[in-house]
Amino acid sequence: MRITLALLWRDESAIPRKGPRRGLTLDHVITAALRIADRDGLAALTIRRVAEAIGTAPMSVYTHVPGKAELVDLMVDLVYAHMPRTDTTGRPWRDRLTAVAEDNRVLLRDHPWLTAVPAQRPVLGPGAIGKYEHELTALDGLGLTDVQMDDCLTHLLTFVTASARAALEAQAVAETTALTDEQWWADAGPLLARFLNPADYPLATRVGTAAGTAHRAAHDPGHSYDFGLRRVLDGLAPLIEPPGAPTP
Repeated sequence: MRITLALLWRDESAIPRKGPRRGLTLDHVITAALRIADRDGLAALTIRRVAEAIGTAPMSVYTHVPGKAELVDLMVDLVYAHMPRTDTTGRPWRDRLTAVAEDNRVLLRDHPWLTAVPAQRPVLGPGAIGKYEHELTALDGLGLTDVQMDDCLTHLLTFVTASARAALEAQAVAETTALTDEQWWADAGPLLARFLNPADYPLATRVGTAAGTAHRAAHDPGHSYDFGLRRVLDGLAPLIEPPGAPTP
């Protein structure tokens, strides 16, 4: 933890030198790692691959970062520092939180490997803390306690991350099968009809047909996100707009 925090705040003196650095910088290492993760995913990221991308030996990388875990924290903090941060000053609270959700949705779309990073122990660098500071402003002045502000933000971002993960899974399935969801449904529907007796499953048949017709697929990640975000905001409303209280 001590070394990770020092690196996040750019105090490289925390890592004992294991050899000459020869002009290589920590930012070079992080940038190379980001390119690998953005293209191939977090599982593909290794110190050796980073060294190959830079054109140096792994030991040169180790003079800047002790291992993959610390490198991932640095990557997370850097993308957080450069993510979109919409100014929501003066806007209604639903618009503010919608903007926070959308900013994070874009972030996860551009850096899908973030959905594989555990969120239980947050990165404690300037990028992550700056992100947290900015997003809390969307909840400031709404009559919430400090703990409630953190709870509301965590609930919102947990939904966005889960939605992004589902969208990535749907994309991966489409790429693997070389079929869009609409094409898959067009093939699967008639085949299922050969075996399914609607009288045995009346609700499943009726509701499934209605949803499939509406979305032209068994699942529509975009619709699920829009529907889910509205429900998340509706769920937060009693805290922010208690009965009898003036609208913020």
